[in-house]
Amino acid sequence: MKISTIRDLLDAKIVCGEDMLDDDVFSACGSDMMSDVLAYVKDQAVLLTGLVNSQVIRTAEMMDMVCIVFVRSKQPTREMIDLARDHGMAVLTTDMRLYEACGKLYVNGLVGNGTVKHE
Repeated sequence: MKISTIRDLLDAKIVCGEDMLDDDVFSACGSDMMSDVLAYVKDQAVLLTGLVNSQVIRTAEMMDMVCIVFVRSKQPTREMIDLARDHGMAVLTTDMRLYEACGKLYVNGLVGNGTVKHE
């Protein structure tokens, strides 16, 4: 799924990574616990979370994620945005709750992690 499609489905705003809208992600992970992200994420994924601290960006970078979506109207700090830019990540924000955002992506074809299907 293209990052632009994620933006459209979640009615999200792009915080950084405007140049990445045509990039693909192959799976999604929704969690506020970065230990779960470290344990379960594989392949290029988008992370959906309501946790707002620099550890989110660092975890996503360690897992080679290309996109982070902050849910529940959460806003990343300037430090987080700069860190995401430095690591080539797109950052989006949406008013949706985590459950709704994950469900919307799932029913539109973005699989959960562990069920990755490359086209």
